[in-house]
Amino acid sequence: MKPELLAPAGSMDALIAAIEGGCDAVYVGGKFFSARQYSNNFTNEELKEASILAHLYGVKLYVTVNTLIYEKEIDAFMLYIDYLISIGIDALIIQDIGMMDLLRKTYPDLEIHASTQMHIHNLEGVKLLEKLGIKRCVLARETKLEDIKNIKNNTNLEIEIFIHGALCVSYSGQCLMSSLIGGRSGNRGTCSQCCRMLYTLETDDKKLNDQDYLLSMKDLNTLSYLEELLKSNVDSLKIEGRMKRKEYIYLVTKIYRKAIDSFYETGKVVVDEADIINLQKMFNREFTKGFMFDEENDNIVNQYRPNHIGIEIGNVKRCENGIATIKLYEPLKIGDGIRILNNHEDVGLTITNMFIDRKKVKEATKGDTITIKIDGKVDIFDKVVKTTDKDLIKEIDDLIDAKKRKVKINGKITLFKNEPIKLKIIADDMLIEVASDYLIEDAINSPTTKDRIIKQLNKLGDTPYVFDNLIVDADDDIFVKIDELNDIRRKAIKKLSLKRCAIKNLKKQEYTIKVPNFNKEKKLNALIETKSDYDFLKNYNIDEFITDNQDLYYEIKETTLKLPRVMNKFNDYNERLLVGELGSIYKYDSVDTDFSLNVTNSYTVALLHSLGVNKVTLSYELNKNQIINIIEAYKTRYNCHPNLELIIYSRPEVMISRFNLLNQYHIDKGLLKDKFNNKFPVITKGNLMYIYMYKPIIHEDYKDYYEFGINNLRINILDKEDYKYIIKLFKNK
Repeated sequence: MKPELLAPAGSMDALIAAIEGGCDAVYVGGKFFSARQYSNNFTNEELKEASILAHLYGVKLYVTVNTLIYEKEIDAFMLYIDYLISIGIDALIIQDIGMMDLLRKTYPDLEIHASTQMHIHNLEGVKLLEKLGIKRCVLARETKLEDIKNIKNNTNLEIEIFIHGALCVSYSGQCLMSSLIGGRSGNRGTCSQCCRMLYTLETDDKKLNDQDYLLSMKDLNTLSYLEELLKSNVDSLKIEGRMKRKEYIYLVTKIYRKAIDSFYETGKVVVDEADIINLQKMFNREFTKGFMFDEENDNIVNQYRPNHIGIEIGNVKRCENGIATIKLYEPLKIGDGIRILNNHEDVGLTITNMFIDRKKVKEATKGDTITIKIDGKVDIFDKVVKTTDKDLIKEIDDLIDAKKRKVKINGKITLFKNEPIKLKIIADDMLIEVASDYLIEDAINSPTTKDRIIKQLNKLGDTPYVFDNLIVDADDDIFVKIDELNDIRRKAIKKLSLKRCAIKNLKKQEYTIKVPNFNKEKKLNALIETKSDYDFLKNYNIDEFITDNQDLYYEIKETTLKLPRVMNKFNDYNERLLVGELGSIYKYDSVDTDFSLNVTNSYTVALLHSLGVNKVTLSYELNKNQIINIIEAYKTRYNCHPNLELIIYSRPEVMISRFNLLNQYHIDKGLLKDKFNNKFPVITKGNLMYIYMYKPIIHEDYKDYYEFGINNLRINILDKEDYKYIIKLFKNK
């Protein structure tokens, strides 16, 4: 069975492009709760229009509501969901596990897809979603193909994977860098793309790197490996790109459509070299096969440039007085966009004037030497790349406008004398039957031929339909009014369209959940890395120590073991654990949850407690009022006290990545310095790269939180640099 080809759309134009490109389903975001807030996105009216249009073509429509939800937003969130259900969307893509549970219990028949932001990367995480009644899981992009196959073979859930587009350097849903630096949260759809910026890697105040965009990922392209993916039997292949132009959406969707279809037609994936070149022209940061196929560590990033690099078409031979002379390897036309790659600053422009031997020309061919006016400084031998191909854009626009995609229908019309016209239409196993009030007449002069009947019924105009097979069962020598044929055709097509766009009435019921009641306490806990951290903190009346250092864990009694938040192997533990991802909640009986579960509302707290979680650590992304809102709402709704923990001092892990920058330089720790001279500690753990905030996050008013209802306050120690802050923080304790 063919997997679904799932395309993105950030606007109505892009939606039309995705449909014309041949997608089976499309995912879009509205103006609210979408993880691409800087995309155009869809108004409520546009979402309704999108639902109708998609369903006419037999395309499913999924809506992203994949941000974390704050307590005060929940009423608005549910009203928005009610609206989406009322317009007939096919599924919701969700990140927030509390909202996932609320929706599943409120609308038990609503199809919910777990977003890649939910950080599901192992079978145990998928099993938990299966237990909770979720329909589909979008796996983390870091998940290896062998693990994808194992997951697919051991679950009833639909499995969705990314096959093309931009990659996050951090595990999705696990990046706090943009949020903690500038207040623009990736978990709230406003990521500032810190990973695409300039950095220096240092050890002992020495710069190690030559290139500057140390964390900028290449774009995923799996065309050459598509056959392996198709054989893995995953259910959905997803293209990234809700912020991309419509021509990009069409081109990528069309190329993958052809490649997938070729496999099922011939047993082999066929990809044209011209298609690869067009993909490069349209948008690329260089391509990678991605973590799914165990890409080499240094081939997953493009540290040279963070943006579209197009295709190389020439180099600079001379530049004087703002006039650049360029030798071309590939054709160039007026209207094309180019960029000259310079070590200091790139020069980009759209070609409006171009000269060969001082003669103005509209186009130049391979081997020509041209001169153009530029605004900026470039050097001899600088590469010239084409970033916009005017002809390619026009060709794609024409293909989109032509609306060649049609829904194939089969029909049978019966025309017997003195009986009404009867027309049956079958489309995608959907049967439509209509009959006329008009009765078929005997032909007096010229009978109505079958060819004329077929010709009239085939006049489907700008509808999405085309007859694949049309049977005429008729008496000889009949006369049928052409207006009657037109009328029955219009009635049948209208009835078919209404049926294809029919909206299911989903059962709505009361949300219920059972949660335990916890005593109100005032505990102070600490996450430590070394024995010296333990010795230092003994003076502060710590109630509970936590560590991910196994040797230290066994040395210090009554210490909680902290498991990694990326778990590809589960050991057997009978003790209490601090866990940072959903698979561990499914696997282990006695767990607390860490900040990386992204808890931002009371419904998430309730779900975790109902699953047996003892202590729930709140997200770093909450302010004081939002924390108070969670506690008050929880107590009011459940008439119980939650067991919450707040980290009051930490240099947070702002990023965790399968790409390990340190491996390139054969070191296991360093400092990542940004353009503002902020220095982020970088550490290797389990061959994953952890980047920490350059400065501590401190709640100096920590004592207030006990009064608000927080049971546990925690301090995290990264190294001895933290000691002076801890002393200051607790000097009045």
